[in-house]
Amino acid sequence: MEYNVEELSPVKRKITVDVPAEEVNAALSATVALYRMQADVKGFRKGKVPSSVVESKYHKQVYGEATTDLINYQINEILSGLALQPMSRLDVDAAELVRDEDFSYSIEFEVAPKLDLPKYKGLQVDEVDVEVSDDEVAEVEERILENNAEVKVIEDVRAPKDGEVASVSFGAYQDGKIVEGIQAENFDLVLGQNQALPEFEELIKTLTPGEGGETDITFPADFINENLAGRTVTMKAKLHAVKERIKPEMTDEVAKKAGFKDVETMRKGIRESYASQRKQMSKSAAQSELLTSIIDGIDEFPLPPAMVEDRIDRLLKDLEYRLDRQGKGFQSLGKTPEELREGFRTEAEGSVKTEILLLAVAAEEGLEISPEEIDATLSHLAMQSRQPLHELKKYYEDNNLIVPLKDRLLCDKASELIYDSAEVKLIAAPTEGAAAKTETASESDADGEAKSGGIQFKDKAEAVEWAVNTLGLKESTAKSYSLSKLQERADKYEAEQA
Repeated sequence: MEYNVEELSPVKRKITVDVPAEEVNAALSATVALYRMQADVKGFRKGKVPSSVVESKYHKQVYGEATTDLINYQINEILSGLALQPMSRLDVDAAELVRDEDFSYSIEFEVAPKLDLPKYKGLQVDEVDVEVSDDEVAEVEERILENNAEVKVIEDVRAPKDGEVASVSFGAYQDGKIVEGIQAENFDLVLGQNQALPEFEELIKTLTPGEGGETDITFPADFINENLAGRTVTMKAKLHAVKERIKPEMTDEVAKKAGFKDVETMRKGIRESYASQRKQMSKSAAQSELLTSIIDGIDEFPLPPAMVEDRIDRLLKDLEYRLDRQGKGFQSLGKTPEELREGFRTEAEGSVKTEILLLAVAAEEGLEISPEEIDATLSHLAMQSRQPLHELKKYYEDNNLIVPLKDRLLCDKASELIYDSAEVKLIAAPTEGAAAKTETASESDADGEAKSGGIQFKDKAEAVEWAVNTLGLKESTAKSYSLSKLQERADKYEAEQA
């Protein structure tokens, strides 16, 4: 076998392979030998069928498999020898083997560009210092008290108020028939926390225990259930009881129920948990900023097109998942598939540049990933997904996902190396509203109309509801964030969608 490597572009290679007839015959004979062991031909015992008979009877299968096996073996050998890592699928241009004849084929694939790495060690970067306010700790304490509140029926016969629990049975009707999915018996509804449509809560607030009532309600056009969006139904409800939640005082006993030794340990744990999460977020943001500054210093950075398109596919999959959690599809965005793809192109290109840079740094520094590190990562993933480790490992091996996983771990190592060598300066977190102060009257459009201020929440309950419906967060997770943090997530989301 002889081969020639041709550089079609900074990110594309073509390898032409010439195989002499002797190797062709050897490949065919090896495949025929495998078929002989299992061939079932009338008049011959299994394993004793002449090679010529096997080759004739199974010609199509033998020649097809021999061609594929030979090409796969030689490609692996060539790529290993050249230390080339394809960043795309291999496009093979090949006919089929012919006995006693020389054979030629070619493969084309994309590779990472060769970068002239700029300085990446000893750089300066700002990292936002971590702060946890007493109000945030108190907010978590309040949720713990809420979770330990005693629910007690109010004896007075009166209508319920915000903050109280209304025990109700209800159903939605249209044309005299119940609407499937909108009915419940003895449901405890906490009023004033946006758990139901405002019109329904107002209806409940007009009732006293034992009374029933009804009202027409039109679901919002953007209601999470598209089958109900914009529909008008008659809501019928009966109030069974009004309950109040009696919160206890914060004591060591309450702290123990929440999993802590005492109140002091609980408060320290809350503060440390917030600080740990924010430290990681601050570090990630600073790392991203540092890598962006390094990438900006590279004059020429050609990208493998297939790698970019693959990254766009992943971003679209993520978007599809988030929309599905909201009961929506791509059509709800009002954009064509082409517009959606182009909208993600800049983000995808940035992600690909970062990966290529980090892999180049890993190669420059001689970083490696051991089999033990691969196994440890798979074990962690298996625990997270609650899958047996051997099944997950087989899935990764069968779907050729081990190499991408190894690359991701290499990128993580390279990123840590760059950051650990940097001069990190801790800076104070920006005060709330600081960004708004930088806005000027120039933000008005040509017609003099002020631009929208983006997503603004009137209270935390509204912010939690938005995070659950839009970001797909669990309600418990969303509630663990402060209002300012949820607003920060909303601002980031809006920026990404712009």
